[in-house]
Amino acid sequence: MSGPRHRNNKQQPAKRVNEKQLRRERDLKDMQELAQQIADFDSKGVTSFGELPISKFTAIGLKKSHFTTLTDIQKASIPLALKGRDILGAAKTGSGKTLAFLVPLLETLYRNQWTQHDGLGALVISPTRELAIQIFDVLRKIGRAHSFSAGLVIGGKDVQVERDRISRLNILVCTPGRMLQHMDQAAGFEMGNLKLLVLDEADRILDMGFRKTIDAIIQHLPKNRQTLLFSATQTKSVADLARLSLSPSAAEYISAHEAASSSTPTNLQQYYVITPLPEKLDTLFGFLKTHLKAKILVFASSSKQIRFMFETFKTLHPGIPLMHLHGRQKQTARIEVTDRFAESRNACLFCTDIAARGLDFPSVEWVVQLDAPEDAETYIHRVGRTARFDSAGRALLFVTPSEEKGMQARLEAKKVPIEKITIKESKKRSIRADLQALCFKNPETKYLAQRAFISYCKSIFIQKDKTVFKLEDLPVEEFAESLGLPGAPRIKFLSSQKSKLLKNASQQDFSDSQNEDASGDEVKSNVKGTVRTKYDRMFERQNQNVLSQHYLNMVKDENNTARNAVEDDDDGFMSVKRRDHELSDSNASEDETGQGESDRRSVPAQEIDGMRPAQEIDGAHASRRQAKAALSKKAMLKYKSNPTKLLFDDDGNPHAIYEFENEEEFRKHGEAEEQKAEFITREEQRMRDVDVVDKAIAKEKRQEKKRKRRERELLTDEDNMSEEYDEEESGGSEYDDVRISGGKRKKWFEEEGQAKRSKANVIKIAQPTSLDDLEALSLSLLNK
Repeated sequence: MSGPRHRNNKQQPAKRVNEKQLRRERDLKDMQELAQQIADFDSKGVTSFGELPISKFTAIGLKKSHFTTLTDIQKASIPLALKGRDILGAAKTGSGKTLAFLVPLLETLYRNQWTQHDGLGALVISPTRELAIQIFDVLRKIGRAHSFSAGLVIGGKDVQVERDRISRLNILVCTPGRMLQHMDQAAGFEMGNLKLLVLDEADRILDMGFRKTIDAIIQHLPKNRQTLLFSATQTKSVADLARLSLSPSAAEYISAHEAASSSTPTNLQQYYVITPLPEKLDTLFGFLKTHLKAKILVFASSSKQIRFMFETFKTLHPGIPLMHLHGRQKQTARIEVTDRFAESRNACLFCTDIAARGLDFPSVEWVVQLDAPEDAETYIHRVGRTARFDSAGRALLFVTPSEEKGMQARLEAKKVPIEKITIKESKKRSIRADLQALCFKNPETKYLAQRAFISYCKSIFIQKDKTVFKLEDLPVEEFAESLGLPGAPRIKFLSSQKSKLLKNASQQDFSDSQNEDASGDEVKSNVKGTVRTKYDRMFERQNQNVLSQHYLNMVKDENNTARNAVEDDDDGFMSVKRRDHELSDSNASEDETGQGESDRRSVPAQEIDGMRPAQEIDGAHASRRQAKAALSKKAMLKYKSNPTKLLFDDDGNPHAIYEFENEEEFRKHGEAEEQKAEFITREEQRMRDVDVVDKAIAKEKRQEKKRKRRERELLTDEDNMSEEYDEEESGGSEYDDVRISGGKRKKWFEEEGQAKRSKANVIKIAQPTSLDDLEALSLSLLNK
């Protein structure tokens, strides 16, 4: 019975080797046939994925994910990408650009027989986290039959967990910032074998915000790689291509809809409405009330506006589920919001431009742009969230009267057909009184309104296209009232500009402007009259609900702004007023100093040591601004000498830290060379004494460390002894080490004789039972 079993054991490994060899040869043959099919493939007339020369594993993933028909951008780009060409792909939003680069990615790694030991083979970079998550989900669906390892590296997650796993990935989907962080910090993360680089939404990634990050990533990548760039508004800039190590002549530029009459989907209905800035929220609220069964995306310029609209509209209950998405949310909250909105049948999502790129929300009926986009490209990406994959959709753009002409010209240049409409007054609902009541009841809402106002003004101020965005033409006072505020908050960057203009103006112009401001204030106060509402009294309070965190932030921001503006003294929160002092020179008259009694009270009288007095600073023609500056310690520091530190001897006499003797006292101690040699000798002796002490301390530490190590070894040996006895009782193990003398285990390469050497001189004696036995034992030990 043993003989045949032994022959079967020898034949079975040989059979396995033959099977592996046959499978390897079969795979190699399939690779060669697939490469020949790609070389001979003609993309004309291809309409489905089944006609492409791709592997069976990719075909299985596409079929199970219900991807069958090719889109225009996929027909044009996938065959060229399979042949290893660099691609610059531009197509309308919702045209299937994700599959256009994921299918060549999987095929490239498959044909190169990529394994886990080969490292990173493909890198996909996305500008936003939400788009990276969406790309990774599609990759998991169509790549389910492959054996590649893929990972998602974005911000908002545990860096250490990503760092431990990133070196074992074959495919990586990431955002630029987190990718650069891992390239600098993750040990063992190599990118020298990279075969394919993909930039989705390439125009956004190559924008100013990611320029330095992308340049740093490109420096780590090999030159002989394949690069794929896709976007709805592609760039052909030579400088951008050079940064990506691409040649304009070698890269294939593919524009699937370049000859189309429109840059947006044909089944997308686009409208714009002229809405004054103070009426935007009223019009939006009325729009939501009339579209309660629709799925709506509302875009705004800043996250603070999104937060204000979400909090206030949620309180006003328009009748439709509300959500908000912006970059200041945590990653878990952003993922939860995108999933909830994608699954909803009717909802309204307030969002910034982080949702404008590549995200696929199913069945979006309306895209409403409350604030005008920064350029036509951003408009195209925003409206691309609807009318995806031949479905219908509608878009509505709100423009102010000052933005209409410039924005319309920009959209016409990009071949965007848009129609002007008007909204009936019956469809509008004024919510200004409701917002004002909310600000009155809740200081946090007032704080959000102030932040929303400032962020909107700043977004208009920083725009490059000044033919469209004109901050000076906006009715800021009316806009602040439409948010529920009693007046426009102070804007820091506008105050600084005004201060610069006033600083550069002459003194006469400055006084004239002050007189005009004063007269203007009088006229304004006269127009207002004496009627004051409860809202006016509420907003003038300085101490309401001081326990509110948002209100504390608001007060802090106002105080910071007040410190930067010298002219405004009344905005300080609980500011301490200093007592004015009389001038130290009591004999000086008004004629001598050139100042009256009122001016004298505004000048500090005390002359600080090392500083000039205030009247010397100001002179005979001192201005009020200089007089106010004299009250500030910070402003007077420039007239004070450098600080000094003193040491006191035993007698209590002060001395500087470093005191220099004069030349005569120095020569009394001897020549300079002799003093130098004496100083060196003294310092060497001091260092030797210090070394002796340090060596003694180090020796003591080593001995203590050795003692503790011995104690640990003894404790370990005792534990090992007990474990060995337990194992002997239970039968032991075939791979256990054998214990040798001295509390150590005998290793597998040690002989049995080595274990017996320590027992060679051991004397075995019987237990003594009487006094004679003890004497005999002592004599035997002494003789030994």
